[in-house]
Amino acid sequence: MSTSIILQLEDVISLRERERPPGSYTAYLFNAGQDKILKKLAEEAGETIIASKNNSREELIYEVSDLVYHLLVLLRWHGIPWADIEAELARRHHPTTDQEENA
Repeated sequence: MSTSIILQLEDVISLRERERPPGSYTAYLFNAGQDKILKKLAEEAGETIIASKNNSREELIYEVSDLVYHLLVLLRWHGIPWADIEAELARRHHPTTDQEENA
C-alpha cells in the first residue's frame, strides 16, 4: 500500500521542523517564524491566481504544488495534521445535497 504524497511531505516537513538541518528550506521557514510562512503562503496564492489567469495548465500545476507545500508547513506550525483537514472535508461532504444542487 502506498502512502499519499501529501502524507510523505507531511512527514518530511515534521522531520525538518524537529531537526532543523542547515541548508533546508523547510527548516529556514520554521526558523524564520509564522510571519515568513504566511508571507510565502500569500505569495504562492497570488502566483496560483496569476497562473490560472494565464490559462497555463503546467504553470497552474506548478504553483498549486508550491501553495500546497507552504500550506502543509503552516499546518505543521500549528500542529494540525493533514488528517484533520481530510476529516473536516469529509464532514462537509453531503452527497445528497450535492446531487440536489446539480439537478
